[in-house]
Amino acid sequence: MNFWTILYIIDWGLFIIVSLTVLYMTIFTLASLVGKHTTIPTAKHQNRFIVLIPAYKKDKVIEQTIVSILGQNYPQRLFDITVISDHQNEMTNFHLAQYPITLLVPHFEKSTKAKSLQFAINNLPQFKIYDIAIVLDADNIVESDFLTMMNDAYETAGTKAIQAHRISKNRDTAAARLDSVFEEINNSIFRRGHITLGLSAAISGSGTAYDFNWFKENIMKAKTAWEDKELEAMLMRQHIYVDYFDHILIYDEKTRETEDLNRKRSRWAITQLHSILSNIQYLPGAIFNKQYDLIDKIIQWLLVPRTIMMGIISLMSIILPFIFMTLAIKWWLLFAFVMFIFALATPDYLVDKNWDKSFLKAPFIMLWSLWNMLLFGRKSKRS
Repeated sequence: MNFWTILYIIDWGLFIIVSLTVLYMTIFTLASLVGKHTTIPTAKHQNRFIVLIPAYKKDKVIEQTIVSILGQNYPQRLFDITVISDHQNEMTNFHLAQYPITLLVPHFEKSTKAKSLQFAINNLPQFKIYDIAIVLDADNIVESDFLTMMNDAYETAGTKAIQAHRISKNRDTAAARLDSVFEEINNSIFRRGHITLGLSAAISGSGTAYDFNWFKENIMKAKTAWEDKELEAMLMRQHIYVDYFDHILIYDEKTRETEDLNRKRSRWAITQLHSILSNIQYLPGAIFNKQYDLIDKIIQWLLVPRTIMMGIISLMSIILPFIFMTLAIKWWLLFAFVMFIFALATPDYLVDKNWDKSFLKAPFIMLWSLWNMLLFGRKSKRS
């Protein structure tokens, strides 16, 4: 094969693969524009909650999170807070011990969120009975009616897992604004768009409520640093629907530095690869048994991660004009269409005076993230 044949194969092969991801995003973005939960009725039953907060080196923010949860208008006898203080300094632990919470201080050689949650479950008092487990990050802030709304939503959903709406609590740098946009795009496509079409919402990693007995049993099976994706796969394999409630807000601290944002998105791409390798074996059975949520989840993981997708689109749009201008046109059109879809998936409250310049930086940050992933892959091979 000559140079031009190889170029055409690579060009069209990449274009088709990327276009399938764009098509998937388009379908759920359009669905998200019409799908929202209606008013949730007040629950007749008040559940008992255990709020689990793994805190790894979060000395600066953990107290704010605890104060926000203690300020709930939900009956205090019906919820407990357990903080797993991992590798935090002694002064932080001293301050945390003054609050009416359960403070656990594990000593992990290699820390993961899964290990912290397993440690918490193993150390809960045997005489305590809970209905719902809520997992929060150590930098999350919630409003005073958070548990009341979670209780109402859980009773309305009638399922064993629900996801609240994570929203940024800081947009003070370009990286934080982009991280906020990326989070809301995820909410539109993988949560609101999915429940509109009758499919399970994706789990965010925090702000998730689980049936306590289900969580107690299944968290013990988590073995990796991305326990949320493991739990998500378990829910899908067990035919458990994950509902999403747009009006229940979790204020999450966003990454302030571009380098940290690049690392974060690189980790997400690696997590997606791990998820598909762990779950692709279940696809034939899911198709045979008509497990549509599991089929959708596996397809979702099979698609090109958006970081890599935007990196490929940007790279081809820049390089091809120097080789053969005609080949670049379809990539330019695809780039414009993807940016349009991202704009549709971005809620109005994020469109402020800084939105234009922040949003236009997204392709370049994703291109840089793609380069970081390649470097990470090289380092992994050497090690």
